[in-house]
Amino acid sequence: MPTKIPQKILSRQHEITSDFLKEVDKHLADIIEGRALDMYEIRDIADIMHIHPTHLSNTIKLTTGKSPCSFFEARIMDIAKFMLRETNTPVAQIAAKLTFDPSNFTKFFKRFEDITPKQYREEVFVSSIVDSQQ
Repeated sequence: MPTKIPQKILSRQHEITSDFLKEVDKHLADIIEGRALDMYEIRDIADIMHIHPTHLSNTIKLTTGKSPCSFFEARIMDIAKFMLRETNTPVAQIAAKLTFDPSNFTKFFKRFEDITPKQYREEVFVSSIVDSQQ
């Protein structure tokens, strides 16, 4: 029979996960506002949280079933889609703001959306025209 994990340990795991997600959001806000120039890696957040990167990674995987990187990527995609949808900022500038070169940003975006950032923007634009005509 498996050993039951004490509640105190489970609480700490969820605290680490919550703190990690807050740090990701804070860092990405700093990137967007120009207060940070380089994208953090997991070890950078682990340093801020004063825990070992492997412990952070294992804890996130255990509590969420996802890797820490998947949270970064999802948030970056949310920000990129918002900027493509709500601003006229050129794709290359959006890429730079998110610390990508334009080519890598396009590959990154396409991996998640199956279309390029430019195609995404065009689809959003066309659908907004169609919606306004109905």
